Amino acid sequence: MARSYWLAKSEPGAYSWDRLVADGSTFWEGVRNHQARNNLAAMGKGDLVLFYHSVKGCEVVGIMRVTREAYADPTSDDERWVVVDVEPVKPLREPVTLAQVKADPELEGIALVRQSRLSVMPLEREHFERILELGRTRVR
Repeated sequence: MARSYWLAKSEPGAYSWDRLVADGSTFWEGVRNHQARNNLAAMGKGDLVLFYHSVKGCEVVGIMRVTREAYADPTSDDERWVVVDVEPVKPLREPVTLAQVKADPELEGIALVRQSRLSVMPLEREHFERILELGRTRVR
């Protein structure tokens, strides 16, 4: 089955890349937007997810892997909200800023630029790889 690629945002004051690394894994919770929820629900085990620090920093800082597909969000009484489990894969050698993404013609039109408030979004493989290239990072 083909792997899918994603980007998920978190405010570093709420949950940072460093905390994910220290924790070793977590469930990606707190999503309360229907489109972002649908994106979480579409994630498959093994999918790769770029970790984006929003609000403060506004930059892609690391790569996560989905380790468990969508299940009911334990922080909500509403069964429509879901979470996925993720683990850190590796940090980007150089964080990739929102300004870099916006300035790169190869990334024109990605959801991070078009739908700036969306917290979980799909990425085409070539866009995922371009962001890694900008961050001087390889997955392997």
